[in-house]
Amino acid sequence: MDKHPIEGLMNSTMESIRDMVDVNTVVGEAVQTPDGSTVIPISRVSFGFVAGGAEYKVNAPRQERENASLPFGGGSGAGVSVSPMGFLVINKDSIRMLSAKCDQPAQKLLEMIPQLTHDITSLIDKRNENA
Repeated sequence: MDKHPIEGLMNSTMESIRDMVDVNTVVGEAVQTPDGSTVIPISRVSFGFVAGGAEYKVNAPRQERENASLPFGGGSGAGVSVSPMGFLVINKDSIRMLSAKCDQPAQKLLEMIPQLTHDITSLIDKRNENA
């Protein structure tokens, strides 16, 4: 049995989506900084897909319609959205997630608590070593 035209339409659209979106789109390539830290960009990827088609009625006598394939019309589409979420910063002492957007000061303060705790602990450890 021959493949229906909608199958080819959907296959080509899915192949296009596969080519557009890969793991490097979500988690970007790591970048080394001069101080030895590694910065990795993180993104959110969303995509949508739609396909449809129809076979049109043929104005012909019944016997001719049964022997002929119906004309097919169809279409498909896809959309991709990539939004930066932040950066994963890795250095020898810690790993931090720096948000790409911060809408409210309270949110920024909450994001800074782990780094602040690490800095205070490091300061106390240095004081104990020097004492």
